[in-house]
Amino acid sequence: MFKQRSVMMFIVAVGLGIGATWMANKWIQARLTPVAQAEDKTTPVVVAALEIPYNDQKIEMAQLKIVQWPSGSVPAGAFTEVAQVEGKIANGRIYANEPVSEGRVGEHQGGSSLATMVAANMRAVTVRVNDVIGVAGFLLPGNRIDVIATRKGGDSNGRTHSQTILQNLRVLAVDQTSASAGDKPVVVRAVTLEMTPRQAERLVKATEEGNVQLALRNPTDGSVLAKAEKKPAEPLKVAAPAPREPTFRHVTIIRGVKVDKSQVRL
Repeated sequence: MFKQRSVMMFIVAVGLGIGATWMANKWIQARLTPVAQAEDKTTPVVVAALEIPYNDQKIEMAQLKIVQWPSGSVPAGAFTEVAQVEGKIANGRIYANEPVSEGRVGEHQGGSSLATMVAANMRAVTVRVNDVIGVAGFLLPGNRIDVIATRKGGDSNGRTHSQTILQNLRVLAVDQTSASAGDKPVVVRAVTLEMTPRQAERLVKATEEGNVQLALRNPTDGSVLAKAEKKPAEPLKVAAPAPREPTFRHVTIIRGVKVDKSQVRL
């Protein structure tokens, strides 16, 4: 009797173990199936087949390719067909296998290709430079710079004053090229910068009032220095002289035999 009961308990335990294993397997499959299905779903995305430089040349079909990208992680604004990108202009350097998105390219609508590279609500302004102002020729398209204005005779002493008037501006072109052919210094005569209309007014005014100097920035430095507000000079206060106490002197006047004494205020 005891032996039969032990056998029955063993059979029940085995049955419960098998049932628990089956239930656990079903639960795991139910959790993994949506993930597997999501991984199986892909979307065609246009990427750069090779590095596309930052310049004013139209993007060609040979510079692009299509890869299957996981649908859940497609970059915002990505293109799905090569024809959507062909003929556009790169707004910045696009590296190989990098997805090409709407923010990385611009539409070429005729005229100068440089106009396509100017961001919305911005302006392109050219500054005349030399080997000193142009940072010894190390300025290249895509660099970031500050503009320092120098003006003489800013006060009664005729001293020279310098101030950083514009910060973190993008270099669009040097001379007549917007392509970065290398990193070797090239002395140029003009540099075209991207800025707001208000900044353009300040730059033109600074060039008329004095000289400007360009200062090259580290590409990872996006900081903007706070400008100290100039306070109006206080008028010079001159202390009023202290009132003096009146002084008197006695004077003797003799007329014949008559003598008069009087007091005269000095």
